[in-house]
Amino acid sequence: VQLQASGGGLVQAGGSLRLSCAASGRTFSSYSMGWFRQAPGQEREFVAGITRSSIYYADSVRGRFTIFRDNAKNTVYLEMNNLKPDESAVYYCAAGSTSRVYSTPARYDYWGQGTLVTVSS
Repeated sequence: VQLQASGGGLVQAGGSLRLSCAASGRTFSSYSMGWFRQAPGQEREFVAGITRSSIYYADSVRGRFTIFRDNAKNTVYLEMNNLKPDESAVYYCAAGSTSRVYSTPARYDYWGQGTLVTVSS
């Protein structure tokens, strides 16, 4: 599985962005998909994850971010609203060969290259 993330950019605090992650392969719908982020000097942090039947969010983004997938397009999205400056980071999508959402990066088998999100104050 190859993942290609896009949609990052510069946005003012309170603004919105939609990230996309396009996946190769014919079994996309069976993968657990996750979004993570990593700021300089910090560990990679779980943001949101989605399977066929469940969705989970980190507490810090619940109510502002929405993860959804379009299996026909082999794409998972992360809609981010009311962004905060401390959410500036490289955002990564990941795919796991599992039916559950995990918040641990090691549970995911494939990673995209990341897309940079910068939130200005």
